[in-house]
Amino acid sequence: MTTHKVVWSHSALKDYESCALKYKEVRVLKNYKFTETEATKYGTLLHSAAEFYIKDGTPLPPEFEFIKETLDALNKKPGRKLCEHKMALTTDLQPCGWVGPEVWVRGIADLLIVDDENLTAWVVDYKTGNNKYPDREQLKLMALMVFKHFPHIRKVNAALLFVVKNDMVKTSMSVDQADAEWWHYRQRIARIEQAHETDVWNAKPSPLCPWCPVTTCVHHPKH
Repeated sequence: MTTHKVVWSHSALKDYESCALKYKEVRVLKNYKFTETEATKYGTLLHSAAEFYIKDGTPLPPEFEFIKETLDALNKKPGRKLCEHKMALTTDLQPCGWVGPEVWVRGIADLLIVDDENLTAWVVDYKTGNNKYPDREQLKLMALMVFKHFPHIRKVNAALLFVVKNDMVKTSMSVDQADAEWWHYRQRIARIEQAHETDVWNAKPSPLCPWCPVTTCVHHPKH
């Protein structure tokens, strides 16, 4: 029996582990499309404003002036500034193009600062939501991908920057931790592959069910 190849990202893995049924309906069968909200629109506009401010010095729109001081501090850090930097890897962890049959995992760094001289990097992810439950997993995956795309880098410092809450959640990883972390990811992705092969996608009810787009689920209030 051939194992189904899963192409994944941090958000895809998080979706599967949150609820396999939702993952199948949204990401595999594509029965439900993403619906933009005011919150997601705001996040998209802020990300774009931060990108062009760092990359080109484009002035921030008045509604985003409050992040200027933080962005200036990031801009002063030594190293190359790469905005909305796309990274993809094959199953054997070799860098590859963003699109193609060889892709296994993808990720986008909102801001990647590569300090070639000191063999270190910074990964920053802008968050416009609440900082109550920070998800450091995203930073971990970005750090692992940086090590593969920039093999001279020995340490990655990473941060979730909650711009509205004026809070920063930091973490770091050294290159000697990478192999063990990749092994854990392979174990987790194997569960998605198994779900494809067995076609078993169990729903996982949670307090977030009322906001799930899969209204056909027995756990949804609208069912």
